[in-house]
Amino acid sequence: MNSPFIRNHQYNLIKKQIGQLQHACSNGADPKVIEAVEASVQSKILEAFPGISESQKEVVDKVLNLRKTEDSQHYLNSLEPYLKEFTPVSGKQINKLFPKNKKLKMPNIDVIDFRLISYLGWVDIATNKLFLVYYLNGQLVGIQGRFTPANKGICFLCNGIGDVALFSAITKSKPANASPDYYKAIGNYLCVDSQACNKRITEMTTLENFLKEVLY
Repeated sequence: MNSPFIRNHQYNLIKKQIGQLQHACSNGADPKVIEAVEASVQSKILEAFPGISESQKEVVDKVLNLRKTEDSQHYLNSLEPYLKEFTPVSGKQINKLFPKNKKLKMPNIDVIDFRLISYLGWVDIATNKLFLVYYLNGQLVGIQGRFTPANKGICFLCNGIGDVALFSAITKSKPANASPDYYKAIGNYLCVDSQACNKRITEMTTLENFLKEVLY
């Protein structure tokens, strides 16, 4: 049996692609159309798994045999042993990421299923701040920013439509000749509910680029 190798965003991508395939099948599409959709589904899934082994490929290729909703759910359930968790973090680690926040509101780590998150995010309503923790190039990093609720919109991370807020983080980098009071804020619309966002996110490049822009 394979060791866990499917990260949360990859699992979400598989679910999304299964939905695309079933949509084509349930609408009575021409067999050639279904064949094209199958090829697209397989290509997108394999692109999300660089360096995949043959035995791992056998696991994900089973999506091509799914036609009914109940079969899809059974298949998704069968993937649970292969889910690779977001390395759990402790309260002590989080405090080290935000040393200036002496009264940092902590997320309830004990109830988090780390297999089902791609990043750790939470809001401190009292200070209107959002905190985000992620392993960037294997190193645990954290950023914080102002959290300004907005109307329904599109999240820049998961591309889902729902309740979003403008997340504005101040970058650490400064131009060589910048004045002492210089600062630059980068803002993007992010899901208010990080749990909902983690259920939809299908790629990590956008988040990683955002983190690099803020941190470096």
